[in-house]
Amino acid sequence: MIYRALFGDSRGSSPFKTRLFGSLALLVALAIPAHAANERAVKSRVAPVYPEIAKRMKISGEVRLDVTISPDGKVKDAKAVSGNHMLGTAAEDAVRKWVYEPAASDTSAVVVVNFSLSQ
Repeated sequence: MIYRALFGDSRGSSPFKTRLFGSLALLVALAIPAHAANERAVKSRVAPVYPEIAKRMKISGEVRLDVTISPDGKVKDAKAVSGNHMLGTAAEDAVRKWVYEPAASDTSAVVVVNFSLSQ
């Protein structure tokens, strides 16, 4: 019965029920983050150095980085994908010095570094 409702076996189930339960199953699948099991804890963080020129120009905001982490926990690569370029370089430099918990293989993560003028 559940199989028919989810996958649309035409014997005894209405098209409405099939669409309803199929949509419900899709929503449940989308609500579970795929990367939650692969997240690695950060053992040590290095705070970014706020660029002096950015301070003078009163530039602040978030920088989003794509980070690749080696099995031993060292950051192999950090690339800014959004945010101000001046802040992005400082964020990349800092995150490359972070150390994560060890894992069986390379992993990737998205890191957000926030620059605030009150720093």
